[in-house]
Amino acid sequence: MTKKILLSGIVGTVVYYLLGWLVYGIILVDQSTGDESILFIFLGCLFYAFIFAYVFCKLAQISNFKTGFSAGLIIGILYALTWYFFINNEFNLRLLIQEIVIGGLMTAIVAGVIAVVNGKLD
Repeated sequence: MTKKILLSGIVGTVVYYLLGWLVYGIILVDQSTGDESILFIFLGCLFYAFIFAYVFCKLAQISNFKTGFSAGLIIGILYALTWYFFINNEFNLRLLIQEIVIGGLMTAIVAGVIAVVNGKLD
């Protein structure tokens, strides 16, 4: 694992974790059950961030915020749609839109930050 992947993945993990805390721990606190595992949330953030770190470093050479944000937005929306349909057994337009907006924007921000870190380490 290269230094760029490691550092950008760690920074992305921290940013994603803090964004999740802001969104689900402060803004949308009613979306949480209180039974979530902090460790598992952190591990989810870690592996999700490292997907982007690896792809941006090894496969796509994305190294600026704008390009990272754009790629992250598209991937985040697609992942949010995937996750929504995996965990829900009925269609709820409000929840679907919420998932798309939150998932898309959080992923876009994290991907943009990862891209900036990659650009700084070139």
